[in-house]
Order: sequence, then C-alpha cells, then structure tokens
Amino acid sequence: MGLSGAYGRTDDDESVRVIHTYLDAGGTLLDTADFYGAGHNEQLVGRALRERSRDDAVLSVKFGALLTPGPGIPGGGADGRPDAVRNYLTYSLQRLGTDHVDIYRPARLDRRVPIEDTVGAIAELVEAGHVRHIGLSEVGAETIRRAAAVAPISDVQIEYSLLSRGIEDEILATCRELGIGVTAYGVLSKGLIGGNAASPVLAAAFPRFGGENREHNDALVARLQEVADAKEATLAQLAIAWVAAQGDDVVPVVGARRAAQVESMIASTSVTLDDDDLARIDALVPRGAARGTRYPEAHMADLDSEG
Repeated sequence: MGLSGAYGRTDDDESVRVIHTYLDAGGTLLDTADFYGAGHNEQLVGRALRERSRDDAVLSVKFGALLTPGPGIPGGGADGRPDAVRNYLTYSLQRLGTDHVDIYRPARLDRRVPIEDTVGAIAELVEAGHVRHIGLSEVGAETIRRAAAVAPISDVQIEYSLLSRGIEDEILATCRELGIGVTAYGVLSKGLIGGNAASPVLAAAFPRFGGENREHNDALVARLQEVADAKEATLAQLAIAWVAAQGDDVVPVVGARRAAQVESMIASTSVTLDDDDLARIDALVPRGAARGTRYPEAHMADLDSEG
C-alpha cells in the first residue's frame, strides 16, 4: 500500500527496486489490493514480477473496498457479491500479469451479502485454478466459523501489534482452533512505533495521532527503547519481533518504501525474544494501553472484527 501513495509521494522505479530487494533477500509474501492506488499497486507488482519466476512470490490480494475519487482511505463500503468477486479478480489478474493469485480475500465484510456466498464464489475460482487459497480480512470469530464451514480458509489478515491486541479476545483462539493462520498488518501502528507517522492527511484522520492521544501513545512506545537497546535493535525491529513471537501461525506484514527499510525489516528476524522479554514488554505496554481507536469512527463500523 505504501508504494502507491498512501504515505506520501513515491517513485515507481524505486518501488520496483524495493520489491526486488525483498525478493532477492528471500522474501516471498507480497500483499496488495485492487484498491491500493485504484489499481496502481497491482500494476506495480506486476511490473516488478515481469522478469521473475511467478513462483518467486506468494501474491495475496484483497478486493471489494469501494472507492470514490480523491485522496483518503477507502470509505465507500464493500462489495462481496459473487458476480463482483469474479469481476474484481479478472481485472486483478490482468494488472498483475498472471493467471492466478495465491490468496484472495475480501478486504471487508459486505454485510448485505452472506459470507457463505462470497467465500463460495472464491471457492469456485479455486476449483477453476485462478486462486490457490482463500483468505479473510478484519472479520470476527462468528464470520470466520461461517466461512470455514464453506471452504478451507488459509489465513485471516487483521491488525495486530503492541498497540492493537483486540484479536486476543476471541479471534486468535478461533483461528487456532480451526487451523487458520493470522497475517498481521499494522505491526508498526502506521508509524507510531519506531518510524515516521502516517502522512499528514491520514494522521489527521486517525484518532491515535490526535492531540493528547498522540502524546500518550508516544510516551508508551518510548518505554520500549531500553528493551530495544538491550537487543541491539530498533524500536521497529522490536515491534516486528514481538508480533512474530506470538506464534508460528502469526506472520507480520511490514510495508517498506525504500530498500534500506527492507533490509531493516529483514534484520528483525534475528531479534529473539524469550518469555522474560515478552513479560517485560507486556508490563511496559499493557494490552489496551493505547488511546484512540485504530481507525476513524466512520470506518470502525466497517470492521466486523470489532463486533
């Protein structure tokens, strides 16, 4: 998403170098969506993979978020109708320059359409060979169970970080009961942890970046500096390592816009956290300590994962 303008201006040539740096280092998972840059991101990924083996990458694609012209985050709802699912994928395959995607998932639950219908349509695409696996995104435990009753679900993509631990209530346990992985995004809380904050437009819209909330959250994150220093790691690397330490079934997804960020991200895999480290981090930044919702109020209503 960050390579398509979500956090400021980008350069396509540099973005392709970023993807190549990641792949050359042994990375495989590329997470995109048809609405990132209104198709731009898929075209970019397709360009980056043009001279590579298709098997070099695991393409995870989200669909369904409805857009309106102009800047900002998607906020027009979602479309999970079976006909729309097939239509979205047709365009994605063209932009990506491939005949299949590895994981296909609705970005948000379309409350007008039973999840069984949406997942059933993806299952038909699996049978046809256009999709390898079915994923979900930002859905609650009940929806996960209903979807899994229709077809095997590979993973649930959902925000999970030191500042966003809501999935620990029920969603994580449900996924583990059903043998479903978790793909964790927002690991750095949109830049609150160890990086530059989100772009001014997005930062102004997200409650965690506003006024006293921002001061409180910055102070929370600052508590972790001593732990990071002891591990000879950056705050970002510590945050990535913390998510990775939550289980082999939890995969952090971290965005990068420069090759140096990719290298730093990869270095996080050498940061080892034992039980004592995890307990100390939990004491410093207790669950639920962050102030402000993780999305603007209007968008929180679109999150089935929030109940």
